[in-house]
Amino acid sequence: MARYEHLPIFRDAYDLTVHVEKLVRGFGRYHKYTLGTDLRNKTRAVLDTIVEANNSNGERGERLEELRKRLESLKVLNRLCHDSEAFSGGTRSYLHVAERITGLAKQNEGWIKATRKQRAQSEEDKDFGAVGHGRNREG
Repeated sequence: MARYEHLPIFRDAYDLTVHVEKLVRGFGRYHKYTLGTDLRNKTRAVLDTIVEANNSNGERGERLEELRKRLESLKVLNRLCHDSEAFSGGTRSYLHVAERITGLAKQNEGWIKATRKQRAQSEEDKDFGAVGHGRNREG
């Protein structure tokens, strides 16, 4: 089982999840059980997807694409919560959550790029290994 607690994206997603749990407590009754439940579930799904992506090697790119979609969906839900005045902290709460989601999305994009680069490098090494045993090591 791979470790994931050391990943900055996991720590940031975990902090966002805890923050959202606290925010939803302040929602009014109507919003708490509709938008609040969706918001809580989506932040936990982001955490789960990060863990899955870290644990999978061959399917990491697919998991990261799924994470991209989940984060986009979370952005939309956050905006809906703001526009329907579910946040008791108003615009400040909305902006704080939006900034955290944007930060996660940036980290995810970096992870996607690194995964693609790593995959391309391993493909190149595979191709080279089959043909290039007589490689010139001089610089």
